[in-house]
Amino acid sequence: MDYSVLEKSALFHGIPAKELRKVLEDTPHHIQCYDKGETIFHLMEEADRIGILIEGRAQAQKPFPNGSQINVSVRLPGEMIGPAAVFSQSHKYPCDVVALEPATVMMFRKKDILSLMQKDIRVLQNFTLEIATATYMLQQRLELLSYNGIAEKAAFYLLIQARQTGKSRIRIPESVSNWAMIMNVSRPSLHRELKKLEAAGMISYAPPIIEILDSKALQNVLSD
Repeated sequence: MDYSVLEKSALFHGIPAKELRKVLEDTPHHIQCYDKGETIFHLMEEADRIGILIEGRAQAQKPFPNGSQINVSVRLPGEMIGPAAVFSQSHKYPCDVVALEPATVMMFRKKDILSLMQKDIRVLQNFTLEIATATYMLQQRLELLSYNGIAEKAAFYLLIQARQTGKSRIRIPESVSNWAMIMNVSRPSLHRELKKLEAAGMISYAPPIIEILDSKALQNVLSD
C-alpha cells in the first residue's frame, strides 16, 4: 500500500504515514478495483459506503429521463467519494459515480468511519472540512450551470478561480477536454469561445494556462 496518497487525502490530511498504517490496521476497510466505465456507486443505491480514490479518476454523473446528463464533478486520487450521501437523511447516492479510467478505491462502512472519527479528532475535523468545502463548491457549480452561454461559463470559472487563488494565471483542470466535461459543454465549442475571448484581449490562451488580461471585461461577459 502506497500511503503517500492517503497522507495527502482529504480524510487523513495531517496524519503521518506511520500513524496512518496503524489507523488502517485498526479500522475495517477493503480495497476494490474498477475498470474504465464501470460504475462505483449507482444513482439511488443505498448509501452505506464511503470511498477514497487510491488510483485513477472517477466522475459523478447525473442522468435525466430525457437522456441528457450533467457531469457534476471529477474525483482524483486522495479524494473521497460519497461522504455526503452516506450521512444524508435519504441515505441514497444522488448520482452515478463512474470510473473514467481503471480505478482503485479504499472503501469504508459508515459505522467504521464514525468509530474512526471518535478515536481521532483530526479525522473528524478533516471530514467536516471536506463536507463544508464540497457544499461550497456545489453552490458554485450550480451558479456555473445557470449560465447558458459557453463564454459566460468560461468567464465565471476563470473569475472564481482568480478570486480564490489571488492570481491571474489559471491552470486548466487537467485538460481542455476535462474542463469542457466539467462545464458540460463540448471541447470544440469551448476552444472556439476561448479563442474569441483571447481575440477580444480578455485572456491569453495557452493551455494548460489561461491568463486573465482584462478582468473587468471578463466580468462584463457575465452581465451581457
